[in-house]
Amino acid sequence: MTTSLRHEGRTALVTGGSRGIGRAISRRLAEEGALVAVHYGHDLTAAERTVKEIEAEGGRAFAVHAELGVPGDAATLWEAFDRALAEQGAGPGLDILVNNAGITVPRTIAHVTEEDYDRVFAINTKAPFFIVQRGLDRLRDGGRIVNISSVATKFGYPAIVAYTMTKAALDYLTLALAKELGPRGITVNSVAPGYTETEINPTLSIPEIRQRYSDASVFGRLGRPADIADIVSFVASDDARWTTGQWIDASGGVHLGI
Repeated sequence: MTTSLRHEGRTALVTGGSRGIGRAISRRLAEEGALVAVHYGHDLTAAERTVKEIEAEGGRAFAVHAELGVPGDAATLWEAFDRALAEQGAGPGLDILVNNAGITVPRTIAHVTEEDYDRVFAINTKAPFFIVQRGLDRLRDGGRIVNISSVATKFGYPAIVAYTMTKAALDYLTLALAKELGPRGITVNSVAPGYTETEINPTLSIPEIRQRYSDASVFGRLGRPADIADIVSFVASDDARWTTGQWIDASGGVHLGI
């Protein structure tokens, strides 16, 4: 465990918290003292693995199951969260909400079906919206909401047009919520990764594409989930109490300059 427990005494919920960037965020928040609800939609094994890793490192965590992108998903999530939190013997309420869960549609507009479109918006945009809406009475004053966006919203990426549209909508939600929740001392920010080493991007298995993505960063490498998790932990901390409504580039300097 780190000696800097800046999230000690806090409770966090990380959607999609069992794999990739979400797993790294869950572990980082727990490392710094938070009790972490590791949400998962389908992969119970991954969620249990993440919880065990956190516990092995001296942290506290529990798994929460709810399929996102289906009717009533937000209500199901919060019911599962409340129930699991009570089983942990913890008091009700939440301090940190990280909207991380998401899927991608790696297709140009000509190949995106209505089913593709509806599903990616249901999981990436609609679910966070209603998770926040139904979670406002649980989120304590002085709390934190962190929405995981994408650096793709600042550039033209025709190959993932529908996915990028969902993240652009999430960025606007960040602005609106920051304005609305400011009087309660709640900060709301977007953290935008670039090319990151996760299973959400199957093209990373192609050496040429992998090299191109690495070269796009000024550091000459792909991002690691821990790179993103460290930024999220900062934004979720009291150190970032004066930062809200911001879109934070977590891409490693992708596409700086011409």
